[in-house]
Amino acid sequence: MQISRKSSDVLAMHAVRDPASARMARLEEWLPPMLSVVAGMVDLTGFYTLGNVFTAHVTGNLVLVTAALMGGAPLRVAQGLAIPIFMVAVATVWLIARYSGRQPTGLVRLLLMVQFVLLSTVLIVGVWGKPSTQPHGLVAGAAAMIAVAAMACQFALFRLAMPHAISTAVMTGNLTNFVLSSMNLLSGKTADTLEERNRWMQSLLLLGGFLCGCAIAAVSVRMLADWAWIGPVVLAAVLTLLSA
Repeated sequence: MQISRKSSDVLAMHAVRDPASARMARLEEWLPPMLSVVAGMVDLTGFYTLGNVFTAHVTGNLVLVTAALMGGAPLRVAQGLAIPIFMVAVATVWLIARYSGRQPTGLVRLLLMVQFVLLSTVLIVGVWGKPSTQPHGLVAGAAAMIAVAAMACQFALFRLAMPHAISTAVMTGNLTNFVLSSMNLLSGKTADTLEERNRWMQSLLLLGGFLCGCAIAAVSVRMLADWAWIGPVVLAAVLTLLSA
């Protein structure tokens, strides 16, 4: 037990001395909650202005497509395309990560830049084409696919560069973690209270961030229509700069 404790202490000291490890630790603390705000903004803005497509929740699109097929309702092309587009975007991000040769911290900034460019493109298309006036039209469908690709980039970022971070959009899992951690803490029988408190706080921040993003987007869509995309674009730009 003493040997194991000494080994963990040595690893901890090494992480502190390694600037890259320390920087990644800081990123893992504040970046996921902020990206959950982006995810909430993109998901709600896309749903209301781009033909009821879930740009951040592939599960939602799977349900809508299956319900349409089984119920005989007309299948909306954008909802169906969102699934393969998401898969292709994730594969593309994997290729970018592999051939960029960047370390995790540098890869985080690179992928944040990619997400920023994609969201900026959605804003440009939105301002130019006014897809909210024809949410099931071609322009809206194209903008929705670009937004789906932007969110695929965000999710792949965590798997490739920050594998220990919690997902920013799987709110079912985050809500489950929050409730279970709350019950463990209230019971007073948790072996590692500090770890449980950290898990509870992470889940709370991610839930709060996503709901905050949804709330901001709801107000923005009502007031700004297609210009509402400026919110996630500005936040994505800020996060990209802060990750440097």
